[in-house]
Amino acid sequence: MRPQSGNTSDQDGSFLISQAGTQSIPDDSWTSSDEKDGGGKTRKDEQTEGEKGIRGRDLARTDTNRSIAETLSLPREILFVFVICLAQLFTQNGLGQTISIIHTIGNDFGITNPGELSWFMAGYSLTIGTFILFSGRLGDVFGHKTLFLIGMGWYSIWTTVCGLAVYSNHILFIFARVLQGIGPAIILPNGLAILGVTYAPGRRKEMVFAIFGAMAPTGSVIGSLFAAILALAWWPWAFWVFGIVLAATVVLGYYVIPSASNRHHVRPQGLKDTLRELDIVGTLLGVGGLVLVNFAWNQAPVVGWAQPYVYVLLIVGLLLLVGFFVFELKFAQHPLIPFNALSYDVSFVLAAIACGWSCFGIWFFYSWEFLLVLRKIPPLLATAMFAPTVISGILAALFTGYTLHRLRPPIVMTMALVFFTTGITILATCPVEQVYWGQFFVSGIIMPWGMDMSFPAGTLILSDAVPRKHQGIAASLVNTVVNYSISLGLGFAGTVETQVNKGGETPADILKGYRGAYYMGIGLASLGVIVCIAFVAKSSNRKGATNHGAP
Repeated sequence: MRPQSGNTSDQDGSFLISQAGTQSIPDDSWTSSDEKDGGGKTRKDEQTEGEKGIRGRDLARTDTNRSIAETLSLPREILFVFVICLAQLFTQNGLGQTISIIHTIGNDFGITNPGELSWFMAGYSLTIGTFILFSGRLGDVFGHKTLFLIGMGWYSIWTTVCGLAVYSNHILFIFARVLQGIGPAIILPNGLAILGVTYAPGRRKEMVFAIFGAMAPTGSVIGSLFAAILALAWWPWAFWVFGIVLAATVVLGYYVIPSASNRHHVRPQGLKDTLRELDIVGTLLGVGGLVLVNFAWNQAPVVGWAQPYVYVLLIVGLLLLVGFFVFELKFAQHPLIPFNALSYDVSFVLAAIACGWSCFGIWFFYSWEFLLVLRKIPPLLATAMFAPTVISGILAALFTGYTLHRLRPPIVMTMALVFFTTGITILATCPVEQVYWGQFFVSGIIMPWGMDMSFPAGTLILSDAVPRKHQGIAASLVNTVVNYSISLGLGFAGTVETQVNKGGETPADILKGYRGAYYMGIGLASLGVIVCIAFVAKSSNRKGATNHGAP
């Protein structure tokens, strides 16, 4: 079995993965190895020609009649799935390990400004969101196993540097966190690509992807828990121990990930061809624009919008993004995003996901602040208070997998945005002295349903909205929007907080700032609900017109 030639970014995408529930998307580029093209040549003939020097992109993903997974013994397959699923767990671990001890770290660096503290999270999410698309393309060119191991190694190095920043200052810590985020940006798309080429469509593949998705809420709580425990000794140990675990995963992955998964990639000839395949110009424009826009919004709460460099960077970032769109549409030979293949439906879905997940980023950060600052709860106990989100997230994943087959995905997406809106509204009105089992607990149970319903629904809608040969871009786009929105949403919320908290001199002022941030999240989630309702109405009208016109 071998895929037809096409855009290289599509080759890692015969699947879609959610952070909670997964839908395996069929890829019509899979054809019989003996299938003839319009000129009468078989795929085997094309391969023979390619071996003689004609460049071919039809690289076999699996043996003719067996998937790679079928060649693995059960113990090795278990280890293989375990290692790949660690990519999702470790990504969320990187968020949890910092948020639970954020004030412990801040106190060591002499930082109490919430705007600066939010950079400890926002910097990490920023680079995940901006580098995912390019990392997937790197895997296409150089091999997904190779990139997966490099990403784990990179993640290990900069996680260790985060701990070493204790001997320097908070600027090094934030810088290390930003570079640390590149690690998950590499291992997520390439880990998914490895699963995609290893398993043939079927129940086994769906189960593996479901396990992968279930790691998201688990990773966040595990990261928070172990960071809180290790911080009792010294907070850098949370990063050093994690760095050691990541390094050990590189070694384990080298032996348990099938080498066959590394052979199925594009082989450009020469440096110039490689640069074209990687779309370097488009990458520089896109990544540069996203980074500058995000930096401006997250730096503004720290120094204020009155600083000229803040809005200058914002303007430059927006100009770079305009340049990115122009270049990708007019000049790129192998664009990172095939805009000509996208529809208005894609815009609706990505807008809704951006609204929902920016709301989640605000909820996640300020929920921890609510417990640690206003309620003065120790990090370990606060972690325990977030534990129910794991169970709720798993249940939401199972429910979503069941529901998507019975309800239209736009309906599921609308339900997800309603959960986002409800969850953050409940916490925004929560009294500081209220018992845990009141609004905080209820909010923590509801929010995972927004997370774990929006991602699979969004990816499925996108898969229906784009041509089959561009299926891979759906998962990558949703991943990018999710992680980037978390970071950008914190910038929006931080700006509101600093404008209403009067400097945060008293607990009442701090609470006022937090509520302002929550209300920003409510506004974003509510906007997402409106977008979803409009999308449902548009889809219903289109379906009705189709049925009316049918004979």
